[in-house]
Amino acid sequence: MTTILLVEDNELNRDMLARRLTKKGYAMLIAEDGLRGVELAASELPDVILMDLSLPVMDGWEATKAIRRNEATRSIPVIALTAHAMAGDREKAIGAGCNDFDTKPIALERLIGKIEASLTAR
Repeated sequence: MTTILLVEDNELNRDMLARRLTKKGYAMLIAEDGLRGVELAASELPDVILMDLSLPVMDGWEATKAIRRNEATRSIPVIALTAHAMAGDREKAIGAGCNDFDTKPIALERLIGKIEASLTAR
């Protein structure tokens, strides 16, 4: 079973997305801030990480950079998620080490396509 680490601070977004992905057959790990996301990535080694960019404690940009610096986690695909897509955010996310980028509100089938593509490319 594919394990996804969802790093999301908004409780409604986190619960809705986790429930929908669980129903699609994915095992879920949840972190509410970037630092906890980095810690869970290192301890659990998920198959893919969905990383909100606006997070408390450590933002998604820095959390992704930390994941890339760790030899154990650097190859885990990271898909950035953001509600505030501004010009250049996709490039900034890729530059920080994300493999892909998606905007909120999440279109589940589009996100699943990105998850599956990142797993295939791994």
